[in-house]
Amino acid sequence: MNLEHIPGQVKFLVCVDASEECKAALKFACMRAKNSNGLVLILYVVEPNDMQHFAGVEKVMEREADEEAERVLSGLQKETFQHFAIKIETRIAYGSKYASIVNLINEDKSISILVLGAAPEGKGTNELINKFSTGLTNSIHIPLTIVPGNLNNDELEKIT
Repeated sequence: MNLEHIPGQVKFLVCVDASEECKAALKFACMRAKNSNGLVLILYVVEPNDMQHFAGVEKVMEREADEEAERVLSGLQKETFQHFAIKIETRIAYGSKYASIVNLINEDKSISILVLGAAPEGKGTNELINKFSTGLTNSIHIPLTIVPGNLNNDELEKIT
């Protein structure tokens, strides 16, 4: 894995979960990568739970969260290859989504664009988008692309 930026090589980072807006963001990134001979890295963040005082329960929950992360990443990787014939990198991180994304971007200088999916009105908090859009220049030094989660394939193709 190359961690330095290569001029002319675009690498899209998409933070994913099982939501529809994340799938729309991933489709957008894959379409752009395919059209620009770029790369895609998907990141699944396992966030901490509030069950620290129940050690046994916490271990089970952590294992289940890891299994869910692997399942989601594997499914998205297969789906992406079937639809776009491109291979994507996958990564799992632990902690807050915001900090995990910032840390990965600071660590992997080959990442060129952060792509996030926006939940349609009333369907999600868009907390991550709010954090990045208000503190963008303080946290990362790459462009942020926000993809509306309700775009269909035809609409995505028009903009990629």
